[in-house]
Amino acid sequence: MADPRGFLKVRERELPPNRPVAVRLRDWKDVHAHLEEGQVFLKEQAGRCMDCGIPFCHQGCPLGNLIPEWNDLVYREQWADAIDRLHETNNFPEFTGRVCPAPCESSCVLGINQPAVTIKNVEVSIIDEAFARGYVTPQVPQRLTGSTVAVVGSGPAGLAAAQQLTRAGHTVAVYERDDAIGGLLRYGIPDFKLEKVHIDRRIAQMEAEGTRFRPGVEIGVDITWDELRARFDAVVVATGATVPRDLTIPGRELDGVHFAMEFLHQANAVVAGSEVPGQITATGKHVIVIGGGDTGSDCLGTALRQGAASVTTLAIGKQPPLERAANQPWPTDPILFEVSSSHEEGGEREYLASTVELLGDDSGNVTALRVAETEYLPDGRRVPKAGTEREIPADLVLVAMGFTGPETDTLTGQSEAGLTARGLVARDDDFASTLPGVFVAGDAGRGQSLIVWAIAEGRAAAASVDAYLQGGTELPAPVRASTVSLRA
Repeated sequence: MADPRGFLKVRERELPPNRPVAVRLRDWKDVHAHLEEGQVFLKEQAGRCMDCGIPFCHQGCPLGNLIPEWNDLVYREQWADAIDRLHETNNFPEFTGRVCPAPCESSCVLGINQPAVTIKNVEVSIIDEAFARGYVTPQVPQRLTGSTVAVVGSGPAGLAAAQQLTRAGHTVAVYERDDAIGGLLRYGIPDFKLEKVHIDRRIAQMEAEGTRFRPGVEIGVDITWDELRARFDAVVVATGATVPRDLTIPGRELDGVHFAMEFLHQANAVVAGSEVPGQITATGKHVIVIGGGDTGSDCLGTALRQGAASVTTLAIGKQPPLERAANQPWPTDPILFEVSSSHEEGGEREYLASTVELLGDDSGNVTALRVAETEYLPDGRRVPKAGTEREIPADLVLVAMGFTGPETDTLTGQSEAGLTARGLVARDDDFASTLPGVFVAGDAGRGQSLIVWAIAEGRAAAASVDAYLQGGTELPAPVRASTVSLRA
């Protein structure tokens, strides 16, 4: 145990400060400030870990991270051991430590009557310190199996599967239709939340281990799915759930109404140095973001950095409570009102806001959004309340209402892959699809979910692929795929 009385001596949960709003809005760098006294600060926070007899933080993390163990090692400043323990369960703590909502903290036993341990901050500090000290090195396999695996999609699920399979001795090629590796990590998440150096240095490690990357290749277009299956001994489908949920109201066809990910993809590409002709920008515009989740928050921060005249975020439901509701007791992961770094920077947030209609000018450009108060009906439906309509000026409307599932047109058109009733790629409990030798990991088979689940499924799917190719496996499998999707 780090410090038997640590949680009594340091009762306050404390995180590193963010850079001043006026400063960080001028660039795209990480919003968090660097602490010169960071190690002392971190040691105190890690020392609050109680090393519980039953560490419920394990239950809250799909990866099964050994949280009390690396908290203790950080407290003792044993950084090499800490990163070894962290890497035992998590391939990419630099990603989860920055963009995961940390359900582990909701399960922290200390959180019953005190603020939870700052698990997420300790995690990201371990990996940053490890890279700085040169502890993150390639793990080249000692032998090659002679088997080949194609991984389609380079998001967290695909990268986790690829790294595990490469280390097991298989020859792995990762295909990505974008011009750079990383999936939504690269083009969906702004740099102020995840600077791309964290992706690049991990890709460099994976290349040194032997993983081969093929950006700019779209499976189903440049190479058919059947051709891919013929070239490789096994295939992992990790394409994510990228089909956006649309807004079906009058005026949806107006110019200036876009899906959030189109806006974010272009903004990230420009920040990376690419030229995007006809880029969608918020500069000088009144922006409305429809959807109050993480994607909506990313749109807000991006629009503010582009110099929007105003940004209003609309959510159809009620504002979540500040504290746990009675029906979401510890150690469940509660739905709470959160203020992200983007919300700190500006803009307006409105709840119980139902969009009714988009209004435009004679040239077909959006000019306003008609919104009404949300009314809850006895059967649970949410509808616009009559007589409460009003208009909000809008030059740019971003639809950030989540995703409905993966893009499957070419997969089902070029193969006999099965789908579930929800439109997900069907798979069994071991991540195997209905096609021999084809496995499914992450949101493509699960639906829109968290990055920590994507990595967990990528690791587990890799174990199933290894067993399929070799007749057995020593790779860890932290989770099993739900069989509900196959029965749907």
